[in-house]
Amino acid sequence: MNVKNVEILLVEDNPNDVELTLRAFKKNNLTNPIEVVRDGAEALEFIFGTGAFAGRQVENGPKIILLDLKLPKVDGLEVLRRVKSDPRTKTIPVVVLTSSREERDIVESYQLGVNSYIVKPVDFDQFIESARLLGLYWLLLNQPPSNGAGSL
Repeated sequence: MNVKNVEILLVEDNPNDVELTLRAFKKNNLTNPIEVVRDGAEALEFIFGTGAFAGRQVENGPKIILLDLKLPKVDGLEVLRRVKSDPRTKTIPVVVLTSSREERDIVESYQLGVNSYIVKPVDFDQFIESARLLGLYWLLLNQPPSNGAGSL
């Protein structure tokens, strides 16, 4: 896949949740290019064009980041903190998609600038509907800044 054209960055370490998310998008005809990374360190490399993704331009970032919180290497809250504190990436919508219902995770996510916090439904049909609504809103209805960058 040409990472230049990625519209959705899925940051998820659980292979079953990755498969479920991809199936849900496909079932809802969300065919936007998706890049899947399996830990927080890999997510940061992708977002900032370093490591395995050296040479990828930060300006060609995804239209949306779907971020799990409980990740190996670098947790999701730290990924969120770095994305929202960098002027080049702070306007990228970040949706936490996690199984955590812990109030402190929800509060800290919003304090760090998350755009939405969604608890993953356990039921497959509910998950499919959540993916449909998520894609409809963030990829079709939401109007981001024209350049995706945080400069005014």
